[in-house]
Amino acid sequence: MENKCKRAYITTPIYYVNDVPHIGHAYTTIICDTLARYSRLIGLETYFLTGTDEHGQKIEEAAKKRGKSAQSYADEISGKFRALWDEFEISYDDFIRTTDERHKKGVQKAFEVMYNKGDIYKDMYEGHYCVSCESFFTQNQLIDNEYCPDCGKPTNIVKEESYFFRLSKYEDKLLEWYESKENCVLPKGKKNEVISFVKQGLKDLSVTRTSFDWGIKLPKSINDPKHVMYVWLDALLNYITALGYGDDEKLMKFWPATVQVVGKDILRFHAIYWPAFLMSLDLPLPKHIAAHGWWTRNGEKMSKSKGNVVNPKEVADAYGLENFRYFMLREVPFGQDGDFSQKALMDRINSDLSNDLGNLLNRVLGMSGKYFDMQIDSKDVEKFHKKELDEANAIFDSLQAFIFDMQLNRYLENLWRVLTIANQSIATYEPWAKMKEGKKDEAMALVALVANLLLKTAFYFHPVMPKTTQKIASVFGIKIDNDNYKKFIEDKTLLETTTLEKIPPLFPKIEKILMASPEPTTNKETPKEQIKESKDEGIITIDQFFQTKLKIGTILEAKEVEGSDRLLLLKVDLGEEKPRQIVAGIKSYYSPDSLIDTQVCIVANLKPAKIFGHKSEGMLLAAKDKKSLTLLRPETKVKSGTSVG
Repeated sequence: MENKCKRAYITTPIYYVNDVPHIGHAYTTIICDTLARYSRLIGLETYFLTGTDEHGQKIEEAAKKRGKSAQSYADEISGKFRALWDEFEISYDDFIRTTDERHKKGVQKAFEVMYNKGDIYKDMYEGHYCVSCESFFTQNQLIDNEYCPDCGKPTNIVKEESYFFRLSKYEDKLLEWYESKENCVLPKGKKNEVISFVKQGLKDLSVTRTSFDWGIKLPKSINDPKHVMYVWLDALLNYITALGYGDDEKLMKFWPATVQVVGKDILRFHAIYWPAFLMSLDLPLPKHIAAHGWWTRNGEKMSKSKGNVVNPKEVADAYGLENFRYFMLREVPFGQDGDFSQKALMDRINSDLSNDLGNLLNRVLGMSGKYFDMQIDSKDVEKFHKKELDEANAIFDSLQAFIFDMQLNRYLENLWRVLTIANQSIATYEPWAKMKEGKKDEAMALVALVANLLLKTAFYFHPVMPKTTQKIASVFGIKIDNDNYKKFIEDKTLLETTTLEKIPPLFPKIEKILMASPEPTTNKETPKEQIKESKDEGIITIDQFFQTKLKIGTILEAKEVEGSDRLLLLKVDLGEEKPRQIVAGIKSYYSPDSLIDTQVCIVANLKPAKIFGHKSEGMLLAAKDKKSLTLLRPETKVKSGTSVG
């Protein structure tokens, strides 16, 4: 996807107010916030929309169960979404609610246009309806002739008068759109699923109900007050009613949407119904509809019954909001399902952010302070480091394509390649050695190269971690905004003579899990899969597993333990101040000489033990059968102390 337009319109789905915000909602919103921040940074006039979907039978029933009116219940849950997005500093320009008068007015206008065009007609509807999904299904779509194919709950047979939208009329036009616009639905695998569904044939869609009242009434011009609109017709139109459709349309200049991000469970509504509605209204179609995957927790689907639903606020409070943003965007390729675990989050913070980015900034501050009185000068960077600078610029130039193709994890992976160039340059050119040799200009060029790469990285990283990157830029006396984006990114300007400002370390290492693991389910009805697991002895949770620290060590010394026919005494480098001593029962399988300078996998957080009179500070991992024992080793050599997991 290439964005040649001077405007950007980014939308989340509007979130259904049947429950409080969870990690899936946060994921979608963080993606859109990143796209919106990037669009503003590069100079696009940007409009970012989010909001809540508040009508339908499910909301009416949920409110009744709680002894509340549908409106007061919707107000309460909608308020929780808005409060969380405000706390997360989501940079939305508008928060629309389907109970807003402006929305109702726009929806009634759209219904009237479709009706007058002949795309909406009245008939009788009889079919299977899932209240939970607010969806109709044919008999052959049901599971066991009764259950919803999406959520698995029982459906109800509904027979009532209804208005229908002529969805079948737009079948060929939809297929033509998918064919002509390669990236209209992303990722491409999801687009193929949509095409397959449409090719099976589209039936006209029931778009009103008479069995409940919590919805938008039909336009007065149609004069049929017992009907309310189907929640999906109502909800999907929010993307244009927020821009003033049917009323003050000055914001309609932002239509068509640049990217509409949705979860994969609602892709059919957005990639089939929504474009068909727009075709009926003679409005252009969105440029891109992008569907992301679901999040599991420690390999399990999240559910209230298991007590393993991730509260995004708890994660952000424990580990830091911007660290959480980075993890969500980096961890999973867009469109695929992702797994949330605290171990994975900690690894991203400690490895990517603390080691790669934070440590690099600390090295620049340290070297500039030690050698140059906190000053850097870029005048000789191109003279001594044109190769590294050109390589980094080539990476920078490739990044925008990843953003606008919804490959945010690849965007970040490639951005991290620049940090690798910077870190490797320090190791290769050793500025401390240059200073000893009296080559101060070469040492300055190296420190300035790394400083410039850090600053430019901060601009590209800004949409993901806006506060953190402003702190990085402040080291160089720079503010991250569009003017400086043009200067340092588009024009590839290097820093002039600059005095650096010290800041506290940005990413302190996290040594232990900071959130309590979910409690086991206490439901009287235990899910079948949990019953099966409980019969297996020795089952542990993933968080219990990650309490074990596995590291790669390099064997420095090995000798036999006197008086033992099976023990070897090893000295193993785990990247710590001094080697560990480990006693291992492998003498029958390995000679001491064969082990020197080889790498092994170590359980590194065992309590030290005395074995045959020798202190042992870890345990080797090995695979053993009746005939042999084989040490577990990395396929290629890695740095001593590298974590396994």
